[in-house]
Amino acid sequence: MTGETVRARQMWHLLEPLHAVLYYAPAAFEEAAALGYDTEERWASYFAWRAAPLGAAGADEVVRTFHSFAPATVARYVPASWATAPPEAVLAARLRAVDRAYRALFGDRRVEGADLAEAAALARRAAEATNPGVLGGTFGPAGPADSALGPANSALPWPDAPHLALWHAATVLREHRGDGHIAALQAAGLDPVESLASFAAVGAARPEVFASRGWSEQEWGAARHRLQERGLLAADGAATEAGRELRAEVELRTDEEAAAPWRALGEEGRERLAELLGEPWLEVIGSGMLPGENTLGIGKV
Repeated sequence: MTGETVRARQMWHLLEPLHAVLYYAPAAFEEAAALGYDTEERWASYFAWRAAPLGAAGADEVVRTFHSFAPATVARYVPASWATAPPEAVLAARLRAVDRAYRALFGDRRVEGADLAEAAALARRAAEATNPGVLGGTFGPAGPADSALGPANSALPWPDAPHLALWHAATVLREHRGDGHIAALQAAGLDPVESLASFAAVGAARPEVFASRGWSEQEWGAARHRLQERGLLAADGAATEAGRELRAEVELRTDEEAAAPWRALGEEGRERLAELLGEPWLEVIGSGMLPGENTLGIGKV
């Protein structure tokens, strides 16, 4: 890894928890329930929150842009989500949810303070440097420009409140990275379930953590068999040396695609943003709100 790719991954690790409060904060479940979503489990609101920037997307579009979920899982929630609440109502509610969550985590004084405003301005500069028209060049026809979550979030209006602008910037940047990650997986010849199985095989998370993506035991087993035939998995399901090398290449290419916004911000701006995000990051992690083990491999890759 180069210094540039290390910095791209560091910023992802810092920003991802600030984005992810939307999926776990009590306020988010309350806002989802007010819209009419079933909050006994989190998936109905998750698909609505994350897919709303796409508009009233159908199941096929969500399968493609989310990448890791089994089609049958997506079909349980999409497009039914939009019968519960239209995308524009979901978008408004997710900002209300983040406002309430951030105020509960950081307090009104911090939320309205100068440090968070400065962080928001820097993060926005980076987020505005994501350019879908440029991204597709590295990976060709299957590149990030074909995955819509980054551009869809970039196209939304910027919130006026600095703390909400910070969250929006974190969201644009993480979905931009996610688009590049999908392209890297495709370039490596890994389909969605193979992507998860190969990631579990290098220790990113236990296989049961990936069960949330809805693949059946038969589908998971078939994916492992295909990976074994390629020499990427051993008989016990652990990654071979070739499997580890392929996954390392996927992560490196993901970091390379994610680096562009941080080049635009500059080293001084990036270092200042990292400094400003330190305390909010600690407070989110320390809240216990987020799961300790996750499908993104944060803390493991």
